[in-house]
Amino acid sequence: MSQSILITGCSSGIGLCAAETLLKKGYRVFATARKESDVEKLRELGLESLQLDVNDSTSIRNALATILEKTGGTLDAVFNNAGYVQPGAIEDLSRDDIRAQFETNVFGVMELTTLIIPIMRKQGHGRIIQNTSILGVVAMPYRGAYNASKFALEGFTNTLRQELKNTNIHVSIIAPGPIETKLQDNAHQHYVETLKGKQTIHTELYKEMEKFLILPPDKKHFITSEPDAVVKKLIHALESPNPSAHYFIGWAAQIFAFLRRILPDKLMDSIAIRSVRT
Repeated sequence: MSQSILITGCSSGIGLCAAETLLKKGYRVFATARKESDVEKLRELGLESLQLDVNDSTSIRNALATILEKTGGTLDAVFNNAGYVQPGAIEDLSRDDIRAQFETNVFGVMELTTLIIPIMRKQGHGRIIQNTSILGVVAMPYRGAYNASKFALEGFTNTLRQELKNTNIHVSIIAPGPIETKLQDNAHQHYVETLKGKQTIHTELYKEMEKFLILPPDKKHFITSEPDAVVKKLIHALESPNPSAHYFIGWAAQIFAFLRRILPDKLMDSIAIRSVRT
């Protein structure tokens, strides 16, 4: 019997690449997306797809119920991939802006994961894999809401791994550096909706930041990796008898993770600030 996996955020990028790759490898993939139009596109690609909005508890529960009905009550793995970036200095973001960031990047993941754990306990096995970010390990300026959400997800997942230590449920974190996806385009859209046109002490910096957010495809930064770099590590986390707790994707993420371990905070701050300005 093929292994089943639920993947969130499959409309493009990492989620789509993971869904298509795992389907080819023989997994039974439940590829979910927030918009019904994206669900239809996924079905046209031959994927079992259904609507799942991580911001909506009813949507989460309905999607999971449908999957369990199809599988006879089992689910071998979940890859929590859905998320977005809310750019901006912390002092310029409203409580609603920050709450929205946490609803998608943290609270939806927590709710879905805690609903799946009893299923995995009952069947005696499972894989829980979270797509966080190197920005859940190293903070960078003007991404405060995103940093905080990914740090929170790291803390949640590390605790979960400890609590499930004596079970056959393995918990892994995938922490990518820059990946060639629509994440940056979506970040620009959120910037337009929340900050563009507002006069703040950071206005001039935002104008420079916006240029970076709308780079054409042929001008992407040389440190950017392709989504399949993430999927390779995802497969290891799914199939290894002893999966890693953390997978850092791309040399930039690996270097920053290493520097975080060895450098004092003030020096790390200086490096993070300079990396944003280059």
